[in-house]
Amino acid sequence: MSTSGSTLLYRERRVGELVEASAIPRRMVVVWAAVFLNVLAFSGLPTLLPIPGPIGQLITQGSLPLALVLALIVNPRAVIRPSLVMVLLTLLALTALMVSIHNEFALGSTFRATRFVGFVAVLWLLTPWWGRHDMLLLRCHRRCIWAVLGTVVLGALLAPGLAFSFDGRLAGTIWPVPATQVAHYAAILFGTTVVLWMCGVVTGGHALLTVSLTGTVLVLTHTRTALLAGVVALVIACASLFLGHARVRRTSALGAVGVLLAVSVFASELTTWLLRGQTTQEAGQLTGRTKVWTQVFATPRPRMNELFGGGLSNQSFNGLPIDSNWVATFWDQGWFGLLVDATLFLLLLLMAATRPRGPQRACALFLIVYCLTASFTETGMAIPSAYVLELVLAASLLAPETRRSEP
Repeated sequence: MSTSGSTLLYRERRVGELVEASAIPRRMVVVWAAVFLNVLAFSGLPTLLPIPGPIGQLITQGSLPLALVLALIVNPRAVIRPSLVMVLLTLLALTALMVSIHNEFALGSTFRATRFVGFVAVLWLLTPWWGRHDMLLLRCHRRCIWAVLGTVVLGALLAPGLAFSFDGRLAGTIWPVPATQVAHYAAILFGTTVVLWMCGVVTGGHALLTVSLTGTVLVLTHTRTALLAGVVALVIACASLFLGHARVRRTSALGAVGVLLAVSVFASELTTWLLRGQTTQEAGQLTGRTKVWTQVFATPRPRMNELFGGGLSNQSFNGLPIDSNWVATFWDQGWFGLLVDATLFLLLLLMAATRPRGPQRACALFLIVYCLTASFTETGMAIPSAYVLELVLAASLLAPETRRSEP
């Protein structure tokens, strides 16, 4: 083995030892859980115990000021770490606030923009924990996802009929988590677990349990976007490890053979599953999404609205969901918002390209590529969302390592 290969193997073993040996500080789990709860949108799905809409929204939206207070408790001097990624998010949030004040529905739009500014402020306060060997923030995020998926699985066991009442797709019944959001969390946990196992950071038993559970949940949600984004992101992440890891090469070869066999034997069943009862034409129009996108771009607007948008909305157009980050960002924040989003992704990819090979870069690449792939049929890159959290996680993994991260 070459000297560089030996050094890389030693470094990754050291990362694995640090992750296994270090406990997650409870205060950081609580802070991240509050931020995570803020983006866990409250939907109108039925639950085992009825939760009034105002109460559910109060819990999720009220967790943001709680997260800000908790972040100031763990970072009392408000120490921040310079980051161009956070500067871009701040620019996006402040511009959204200035534009939202002039929105036709100024109160609701300004409230959303204010929450966005507060959300970014909390993330700034957590930047001192970037660049840690033990990937603390990623571990906190994975723990929060475990908690959400745990409630989904428990709800499915207690009331399977209710859990699959929405077109036969698995959704949350203890907390109303839509099937698409359940799939998103399952794909993130699945992909990061595979990457960490490839790098020897987590044990085989832990990886087998996690992959089995999340893979089952992902299939039961019947969500094509999360499945496609997860596969593309995992391929890119594994490709970044291919040359330096024999385990990656062996697993990739076995996976490719398995996929080819599955496609050959179950081609008809897979096609039926992917179409979800739709015609080929409906699937080609992305379940009617393209019609809404065409209407958004065809709607005449003042020049300033085209440049900077009309302010933050509920990500819909004429009562129909937009379901595309790029189209929704254009509607809310104009060409300026699109430019910032594109710059954000480009910056993260450039950071990943210059980062040494290892678990941090591979996990970051998985998160970046997943969010980029899903962004074409999902919204959330320019509002407080799990997608923004995961892009910030990617930035934290790509940040230069520091000996002392805490303030």
